[in-house]
Amino acid sequence: MWARKISTFGGAAKTFAKVVPNNLKGKSKSSQEWLTRQLRDPYVERAKMMNYRCRSAFKLLELDQKYGLIKPGYTVIDCGAAPGSWTQIAVKHSNADGAVPGKPKGTVVGVDLLQIYPIEHAILFGNSDFLRKETQDKIRTSLGDRRVDCVLSDMAPNATGVRSLDQENITTLCYSVLRFAILMSTPNASLLMKVWDNGDVPKLEKSILEYYQTVKRVKPRASRDDSAENFILARGFVGIESSSLAP
Repeated sequence: MWARKISTFGGAAKTFAKVVPNNLKGKSKSSQEWLTRQLRDPYVERAKMMNYRCRSAFKLLELDQKYGLIKPGYTVIDCGAAPGSWTQIAVKHSNADGAVPGKPKGTVVGVDLLQIYPIEHAILFGNSDFLRKETQDKIRTSLGDRRVDCVLSDMAPNATGVRSLDQENITTLCYSVLRFAILMSTPNASLLMKVWDNGDVPKLEKSILEYYQTVKRVKPRASRDDSAENFILARGFVGIESSSLAP
């Protein structure tokens, strides 16, 4: 057993014990590696302690603390929401649960191709493909006249192992999220979406910059060191003049 210190958000560093599993007999090599990594990962333990559904919660917590993405009264869309940790944070930080009296209540919508188990005070569309028009229409209907203050996307395609195809697939997802965001966002809204490092990212960033005041690539501490993931953060939505993107 060994330990590692990690910083808390707004607090002192804490130490968590890391345990190497000893019951891996009969499991495949990839399963052994995954289990070992999970048990050695301090964010996994913290997620359990704080009742978040998965470790990715700490990616959004860090970025939200740094950039103030979600505020009380905000309308937030969480694309690729399952199992729901980002939606949990969005509900709390937007005050969709009404937990902070006197502050405006937000609205949070989560969508994923997988099933999403209910989260109080969130509108969820599980078993729904965000790339399909009917799914996006359902989201629009659920919002009524509300415009979106923050679009989040932790979506990623299943990796095929073919680098060029994987890059193409995640880029397709990103452009779909961008199109939805620029059609549904309120002025000065934000966009945060996951990408994998590849040669298409600079072109994507240039496309995003047509609609937002600032665009930057960020990598939260909770992203694993061996992961190719980054997040594109766009802030200050400026709107669109062309009607070519209308639904």
